[in-house]
Amino acid sequence: MHIPAEELTDDLILRLATEADAAALAAAYVENREYLAPWEPRRPERFFTAAGQAAVLGERLRQYAERRTVPWVLEAADGRIAGTITLSSIVLGPFRSSYLGYWIAADRQGRGLATAAVRAVCRVARETVGLHRIEATTLLDNTGSQRVLAKCGFEQIGTAPRYLAIDGAWRDHRLFQRILHDDEPSL
Repeated sequence: MHIPAEELTDDLILRLATEADAAALAAAYVENREYLAPWEPRRPERFFTAAGQAAVLGERLRQYAERRTVPWVLEAADGRIAGTITLSSIVLGPFRSSYLGYWIAADRQGRGLATAAVRAVCRVARETVGLHRIEATTLLDNTGSQRVLAKCGFEQIGTAPRYLAIDGAWRDHRLFQRILHDDEPSL
């Protein structure tokens, strides 16, 4: 599955992650560690190293080759990683669905980058990956991410108690979905 890079702004592109991104991703996670902590699972120290990110990327790229995950990075003109966005747990066949996850660096918040990236990924999900539906979740108090999802056509479909372990505790989440099309199912 070939997915070309896409320019989101004058200085930011959305492109598939590669193994060569390990050091830049580790640096981005270190730089945004405190900012991301309330929204993410607790991570082992190794996660914040180039070797740890190489392991994560290796697994995601293996899953990409199997058409089960599509991992993107948002890369700035200076080579820094400004965030990631991933379609994971892709199921084809009659379901044709996936989960969406993303984060944008603290110093790039409020510029519409998450909205632009989610819109681009939804288009690729339909046109290239062949999905019918995408699911996303947010913590109950993550209103910023909820606004992004709403702007991108996601609708809230429920609340899941104690859905994910985030920042060391089981946390309730809002569930969202976007139906990408109602075309006749393909074989």
